[in-house]
Amino acid sequence: MAARSSDELIGQVVAAVRVDRPNGHGMAWESLEGQRDQIAKWVGDGLTVVKIGDLLARQGVMVPARTLRRYCVERTDYQGRGRRGTVPVADGEPGQECQIDFARMGMIFDSEAGRRRVVHALIFTAVYSRHMFVWLTFVTTLEPIIAGREAAWRFFGGVFRVLMTDYVARHIIGLLFPTALCARRRSPRVVPAGL
Repeated sequence: MAARSSDELIGQVVAAVRVDRPNGHGMAWESLEGQRDQIAKWVGDGLTVVKIGDLLARQGVMVPARTLRRYCVERTDYQGRGRRGTVPVADGEPGQECQIDFARMGMIFDSEAGRRRVVHALIFTAVYSRHMFVWLTFVTTLEPIIAGREAAWRFFGGVFRVLMTDYVARHIIGLLFPTALCARRRSPRVVPAGL
């Protein structure tokens, strides 16, 4: 049995491998500090962070775009051009909505097949509570998808009223939902009277 690592040992390891950041920022940030007045002027002139990054690169100051954006937000009057802020979206009632995602997880050993295979994850996330259920499968056919859904409903204690797919391949959507609801129709759509 391996000995447990103490907090002191972990602290020593982190101190040994972490880059020295005396002010809490790295070298890219420090190089921006040397250009602070010029960056503030460009922000005041209405230039975007992308344009500011291009102008800095012409002067030999190369920094990651994300660092430059954070610098502009923290050290200048930059407000994030074109962004109107986030729009709050009300979460539904508990048990009403579930997000479904399908992901390729990587290679693991399949003891039944006796070889390494790609494993996929069918991920169910309750919108309100953010509780998550993950179903692993080697194949993306109807049987494991149905088994994953049934296991998810047992885990959550019921079926959600609304299922939202996120980055799910079209053939998986066809397996998750009845064909009549998601198949494309070649003929004109008939809408019942009164709708």
